[in-house]
Amino acid sequence: MTSSFLRLNADLHCHSTVSDGTLSPEALAARAKANGVELWALTDHDELGGQRAALAAARALGLPYLTGAEISVTFIGTTVHIVGLGFDIDDAALVAGLAATRGGRQQRALEMAEGLAKAGIHGTYEGALNYVSNPDLIARTHFARHLVDTGICADTHEVFRRFLTDGKPGYVPHRWASLRDAVAWITGAGGIAVIAHPGRYKLTANEEYALFSEFKGHGGSAVEVVTGSHLVSDFAKYTRTAQEFGLYASRGADFHSPQESHIDLGALPDLPASLTPVWEPLQDRVHRAS
Repeated sequence: MTSSFLRLNADLHCHSTVSDGTLSPEALAARAKANGVELWALTDHDELGGQRAALAAARALGLPYLTGAEISVTFIGTTVHIVGLGFDIDDAALVAGLAATRGGRQQRALEMAEGLAKAGIHGTYEGALNYVSNPDLIARTHFARHLVDTGICADTHEVFRRFLTDGKPGYVPHRWASLRDAVAWITGAGGIAVIAHPGRYKLTANEEYALFSEFKGHGGSAVEVVTGSHLVSDFAKYTRTAQEFGLYASRGADFHSPQESHIDLGALPDLPASLTPVWEPLQDRVHRAS
């Protein structure tokens, strides 16, 4: 593996207005290109609706593209995200699985609004809908933007801290897909499954070991090592984890918005030199300008 291949400015995790981002797929493609990204993937939550627009925009810009999605999974009572890369967006099992995963979001949102109303904050469901292009994908981020714009909180981070995390008035857990199913949908559609931002999950050491063990057992083969929410210490930790479990390493900003995201598209440090990048086995799945 050449050092230039390892240092490829790949950004394989971001979100558009199709899920909970604030930029369109086309605007994200333009931003990625302008920021020097050399391989890009749009990974909206549980949704493939932006894939064709992202691919067309990337091709027009001469930006190599991998299909992507971020699937919500429940693992031992914790929500974990599995990114899929390089799959067939028309695969029937994947399409059906994502539709089923999206299905519970509206009821969850209504329960979140009810909890916030009990805390004296009314009209949040209707308010959150103003920030949603697809009501099937209403999420905590949309509630957070409403609470910021109505002056209840200074920023979305404050909203999550005060209202939308476990034990707070607007928090409602949701039963997502199983780890087994999410990995099977991705790999069955010809893609590679990636554990997204593992440093974010509040798992004990034993629980995290179980996550990686089961993920690998189900056919998962990569982990995000360098991502927007990871600290430098996380880079080192998940480098060791990737080596221990024999996983490819991925890299992505998890970019949602110019105003909200800590890291911009294309601004992450390189993957550690000891790892094999996830784009190596995906070379034949990259879409390039024709």
